[in-house]
Amino acid sequence: MSDGATAGAGSAPVGGTSPGGGSHGGRVLVVGGGLAGIAAALDCAQAGMDVTLVEVRRRLGGAAYSFERDGLQLDNGQHVFLRCCVAYRALLARLGSERLTAVQPRLAIPVLKPGHAPVLLWRGSLPAPAHLAGALARYPHLSLVERLGAARAALGLMRLDPADESLDEQTFGEWLARRGQGPRALAALWDLVALPTLNLPAAQASLALAAFVFRTGLLSGADAGDIGFHVGTLSQIIGEPAARALGEAGVEVRLGWRAERLERTGSGVEVHGRDEALEADAVVLAVPHTRASTLLEPLLGEPARALLELGGSPIVNLHVVYDRPVCDEPFAAGVGTPVQYVFDRTAAAGAPAGCQYLAVSLSGADREMQMSVDALRERYLPALRELFPRARQTKVEAFMATREHAATFRAVPGVARLRPGPVTGVPGLVLAGTWTATGWPATLESAVLSGHSAAAVVTRSLGGAAATRQAVAGGLGAAAAS
Repeated sequence: MSDGATAGAGSAPVGGTSPGGGSHGGRVLVVGGGLAGIAAALDCAQAGMDVTLVEVRRRLGGAAYSFERDGLQLDNGQHVFLRCCVAYRALLARLGSERLTAVQPRLAIPVLKPGHAPVLLWRGSLPAPAHLAGALARYPHLSLVERLGAARAALGLMRLDPADESLDEQTFGEWLARRGQGPRALAALWDLVALPTLNLPAAQASLALAAFVFRTGLLSGADAGDIGFHVGTLSQIIGEPAARALGEAGVEVRLGWRAERLERTGSGVEVHGRDEALEADAVVLAVPHTRASTLLEPLLGEPARALLELGGSPIVNLHVVYDRPVCDEPFAAGVGTPVQYVFDRTAAAGAPAGCQYLAVSLSGADREMQMSVDALRERYLPALRELFPRARQTKVEAFMATREHAATFRAVPGVARLRPGPVTGVPGLVLAGTWTATGWPATLESAVLSGHSAAAVVTRSLGGAAATRQAVAGGLGAAAAS
């Protein structure tokens, strides 16, 4: 999630050695400073290893970051999480920044549709899955037949096993269609969850991943799907506190350091940058899958090239500043409009007094990736005026777009067989990232879980556990000669 820009930049060390650090547990090099790399580095340091983390960018946080534009502090994207994302929330507590987030006391999604009164999708007080029955029964954007079909589909999802390989051979949309859920139901209900979590519409997404998301996030417990928000900016919540926590843990952090090549050595793995090579007993490669493929190919060949088959799915975010408030909700979902989700980020961004800054998040945004900023403005400002009537009398002070062309792997059928575990066929080389086999789609939770898994393999290996490199099934190139 973190390697891919500022190639060739010089090294900028951050942090140092703490009394709890030291090399008695082995030398570990973490390549990539996103959530996966941060979690892995902290775990390895806590286990008493001598840890260095290198990151190609001049900041930590990977794909979750902030930037300054025209006096505003903007996040590149709107990353939300669920109450059930326990690994991510625990990492924020570890970083000391959980106070800058907020979790809904009870799931409630305002749904806006042009020409209709706002609707609130909420959970009741009954145990799951009955906690959603009241909201579904009164949801006006589906017919009675569609609502009954949606209830049957929800019960059917509870009976599915996401680990069943056959589920990854069909789309979620095909499965829903067999239960009476047509395109209108997909757009008005199922995509409200599928798009932000899978970064694809339900019609295209793998049934296995969709089943995992809905079972884990909505149906496993009444409060599992309560939505968590970042009240501060992503830099305040992830990047800056991570730099402090890593330094306090004794991790040496080198920013602006690009990994160019990996080599095996007699005692471990060597990572070559532009001007120097760093050798370690173990290397955690925590970079995007496309970058990982390039670095791994000389060592693993075809298994590394196969990572490219994971593909990419883009996310586009629009940043709109109005000269006065137009939206009363902290966030809302759109139905019957190109606007998917909109967030009020006025306070976090430091918008001028009296103004309101709305961020529009567009997942699975293949079409929008090809559109110019002017074309996006022409399409989305009228759409926002339809959802927020007060916007018709306001002035747009600023309109910007940010794009992540391969924000996540493409969660289509067949993707499960392409996601490796942390173990590779190279002794001492371990993988981390949302694209590895965490069970989750490409989410904040998946990133953190992958970092923990990679660190667990490393700590067992350097601690002398026998056959550690075969302990985690599904490793990339595990059968390759070492």
